Amino acid sequence: METLTPEKKEVRYAGFWLRFVAYIIDDLILGFVSFIVSLPFIGGIVFSALGMSKCSEFNDSTFLGIAGIVGSVFALILVNVAAGWLYYSLMESSKTQATLGKMALSLKVTDLEGNKISFGRATGRYFGKIISGMIMMIGYILAGITEKKQALHDMMAGCLVIRD
Repeated sequence: METLTPEKKEVRYAGFWLRFVAYIIDDLILGFVSFIVSLPFIGGIVFSALGMSKCSEFNDSTFLGIAGIVGSVFALILVNVAAGWLYYSLMESSKTQATLGKMALSLKVTDLEGNKISFGRATGRYFGKIISGMIMMIGYILAGITEKKQALHDMMAGCLVIRD
């Protein structure tokens, strides 16, 4: 165990399985919210497709239908990425230093000295998860085998996930 300055508090790092359970809780919450927020975009896709199905040849209304579908899909992706980014970054840089899943398991995200992280650092940590996942999830698995239980995105952002 390592001790943090200035309070000389003993640090208990959160390992892979605790973090995985917190992720499942967060994913369920974010999935539900994203589904509700996505409904108007899904409606736009459906109505655009229905409008196109009435056309027997390619014309202006077919083009508008395709544009409506592409625009709705793009907006849907953008809204879902923004929702995930804001959820994780705002919550982990807040005074609670944790998402709802992490709070349920008494976990906190800190910098290497045990301090609250900034929104910018939380943003870097969030988008660093893309790299952690791209390499066959090895970036996430590191949280189970490194000394400080850091995943690759934690190392990149200079963060720790600790048990409170």
